[in-house]
Amino acid sequence: MVASKDMALFPKNFAKVFFNNQFKVKIELPSEKELPSLAGKVAIVTGANSGLGKESAKQLLTLGLSRLVIAVRSPDKGKTAASQLKLANPGAIIDVWTLDMESYESVQAFVRKCSIDLPSIDYTVLNAGVAPTAFSTVRSTGHETAIQVNHISTALLTILLLPVLKAKSTQSNPARLTVVNSLTAHLCKFANRNERPLLASFDDVSITPWSSAERYGVSKLLSQLFLLQLTEVVKANYVVINMVDPGLTKGTDLARDTSGVLRIASKAFSSIAGRPVDRGAATYVDALLCHGKESHGCFLMNTEISPLASFYYSADGKTAREQVWKETMKELSFARIEDIIASMI
Repeated sequence: MVASKDMALFPKNFAKVFFNNQFKVKIELPSEKELPSLAGKVAIVTGANSGLGKESAKQLLTLGLSRLVIAVRSPDKGKTAASQLKLANPGAIIDVWTLDMESYESVQAFVRKCSIDLPSIDYTVLNAGVAPTAFSTVRSTGHETAIQVNHISTALLTILLLPVLKAKSTQSNPARLTVVNSLTAHLCKFANRNERPLLASFDDVSITPWSSAERYGVSKLLSQLFLLQLTEVVKANYVVINMVDPGLTKGTDLARDTSGVLRIASKAFSSIAGRPVDRGAATYVDALLCHGKESHGCFLMNTEISPLASFYYSADGKTAREQVWKETMKELSFARIEDIIASMI
């Protein structure tokens, strides 16, 4: 099977791709497929108190999942979601653990809890993400919020989880780690690609002017570039890492910060072109259960291995990938991530 990085680029006429994805492709629900029971299996889903995260957790539970950890920023919202999810599988253990993706300390504490409290981990979905409508920075790091959450903290959580997942699964059946990405990575302009330092250039609007849609797409592109580099080092025999695009989905909280005319327009467009949340969430479950080692380092769209963002294949893409890797590794050096990655080779 051809890996994402070896595929031909997306067609230049992106409108056709979008129309096909949203109006012609029908994503099957897990109940419509012949899937094995998840009895005895353990899964983690971040950002699982609402939207796609919550729905994907529900679908895993309906397949017989024995234990679910929902990682949320608000414990109260998490407990409410857990009580609702319990209806899908009354016999399952559902834990609500705190995870704030704007805090390195919270990410580290969450991984330590996974290491200590979970006897095994079979599936992990890193779904937590943000799409801010206004520029803001994270107080503890100084980084712009979307870049911090969607790329930097997601990179930290991914790397810290690797040895835990390796220890709590087997090479014959390695743990699956699916990171939610987006086709918007294909659409961003990434005008500041040549700024040095690169990551810090997102923190200053005088260097990189603010655009909500652009910033979300770039944050997903940075994540894509970093994870591709990571999966060239980390073996699929230990942990299978893939990325998934759920498509434009209605009924999620991703655009919760919008207001006024923009909020009305966003809801109207999603109601027309968006997938139902259960169909979008089904792409997560498919990425976990229906793709093995062949999907390591791949981008999944419409439940199929698909091309990466077109920028990746360019000369600028190679340069940017190396820079993103270098700067992200330096930013996260406090967590000894080089040693962790070395242990996974």
